[in-house]
Amino acid sequence: MMRLAALSCALAFGAGSALAETTSNGSGAILRALDKTSGTTVDISVPAGQAARIGRLQVVMNECRYPRGNPSGDAYAALEVSETGRAGTVFTGWMIASAPALNAMEHPRYDIWVMRCITS
Repeated sequence: MMRLAALSCALAFGAGSALAETTSNGSGAILRALDKTSGTTVDISVPAGQAARIGRLQVVMNECRYPRGNPSGDAYAALEVSETGRAGTVFTGWMIASAPALNAMEHPRYDIWVMRCITS
């Protein structure tokens, strides 16, 4: 609940100009995953509407947006993350590349965050 309030405040006050900015949809996203147990990271390319597996996690990339005319600008992606053997989702929502902690996935072993949208 606290995270939702922080996200609402950030969008209302800190990102007001970003909300007025027009966006383009990427064809997918580049995500970075950290295995906190081994300390290894991996970058994965996930097309929009598709899923990727990271260890016991399945990540569905629903949509990735970036500022129109600025593909290297701040990306944000809608993700659904579920874990094998666990009911429901581990994470559902938007992640913002420039502020991964704003709406972070809470998991004891893995961290996942958005790097950028795929634009080609």
